[in-house]
Amino acid sequence: MKVMLVQPNSASIVKIVLGTTSPPLGLAYLASVLRPEHEVRIIDGLTLDYGAEELKRELKRYEPDVVGITATTPTIYDAYEVAALAKEFNPDIKTVIGGPHVTFTAKETLEECPALDVVVRNEGELTAKELLNCFEKNVPLKNVRGITFRQNGEIKATESRPFINNLDEIPFPAYDLLPMDKYKFGSHRYGVMMTSRGCPFDCIFCASSTLCGKIWRARSAENVIEELRKLNTEFGVKEIEFMDDTFTLSRRRAEKICDLLINERNEGGMDISWSCSAHANTINRELAEKLKRAGCHDIYIGAESGSQKVLDFIGKSTTLERVSKAVKTVKQSGLNVLTSFIIGVPGETVRMIKDTIKFAEKLNPTYAQFTICTPYPGTRLFAIAKEKGLLITKDWRRYTTVEPIMNIPGISAEQLRKLLNRAYISFYLRPRYVLSELLSGRFFIIKKAISGALDYYRALKD
Repeated sequence: MKVMLVQPNSASIVKIVLGTTSPPLGLAYLASVLRPEHEVRIIDGLTLDYGAEELKRELKRYEPDVVGITATTPTIYDAYEVAALAKEFNPDIKTVIGGPHVTFTAKETLEECPALDVVVRNEGELTAKELLNCFEKNVPLKNVRGITFRQNGEIKATESRPFINNLDEIPFPAYDLLPMDKYKFGSHRYGVMMTSRGCPFDCIFCASSTLCGKIWRARSAENVIEELRKLNTEFGVKEIEFMDDTFTLSRRRAEKICDLLINERNEGGMDISWSCSAHANTINRELAEKLKRAGCHDIYIGAESGSQKVLDFIGKSTTLERVSKAVKTVKQSGLNVLTSFIIGVPGETVRMIKDTIKFAEKLNPTYAQFTICTPYPGTRLFAIAKEKGLLITKDWRRYTTVEPIMNIPGISAEQLRKLLNRAYISFYLRPRYVLSELLSGRFFIIKKAISGALDYYRALKD
């Protein structure tokens, strides 16, 4: 069968603020699994800036039997438009959608978009393979685990599919089907990798442990290095972002990956720069220094709040002291550290938010990201917000983390917006910070981000 996999174009904050996009890794994994038996194309509409006319052109040129679409919560309506275009071109095209949002809103998704035929829930590789075999043989879908679909005017859901245990068995993403020359970090070609799935933590604002399971499953260090080498030698990628929720969850595995990368460098092999995420409880000086020697330059740590009460409520499983120690350790090891903070958590007060802003200044990370607490479907926070009647809207376009989505007693939506602006201004316009960035030569990144952010906020107001 001819399969077209589409990442819809959308008003991406990252694209607007930093002027870059990431490869659609999920689609590339699906393509690698499907193409031994099917003809597959990937259309990265976000990176290529494709609108309706461009998609119509691609549909006419390729004439697919199946159109598969990926979407996050704020881009779901863009995905609906892709499905509608596909059905308009040929009503017999099978339209399938996957991703975190539709995993948790499968029935609602099919009700909202009549142009969609099937929702693939959770991990999609094995499910998509079975599903296409059923399409090709024209057999019922009831035995395909992990889908929600239409049958005789009703919406049916099959049992969930077990998670893939051995991730090394999944073929590398089909990077050759992507416009790899378009993904840039500064002047370098940029790629993303996922070296593990699942998360044992239980933060209320994150659906990762439900989407990919609470049991952490990791690829072998050797398998990771093999993919890195492929990206470097075949596609000229010099910069990698590891997308794992917690790259450092297993220090032993992280150190082994680092050792292999260090050996590569010492032997004149690939020389790749990279970044990753770490939980505050999983980083120490020895590991941080090894990460740096292996080419890591940035570590992302979720600090989230300057209030221990808030940290406990959101299930962060750490303390302010541990966060402070982790940030200090990373900086002393010569690495940049990006810390994230969330404001507008249910039960939070203005004083607590101001404490968070002060905590960010005290930590003094290389970069800080502030977002408004957003209850995404599939999270415990979404369930709490629904139960307590806190949701302001279910217009998924607004679920961007820069707009209030919940009514927080004692804090108006306008106050929350002003506090978000205050957080960024207080952190980034400190004389101490501006001077250090100018001296380090990194100020162009901040300047670009601030300029892009202003454009985005203006667009929101318009």
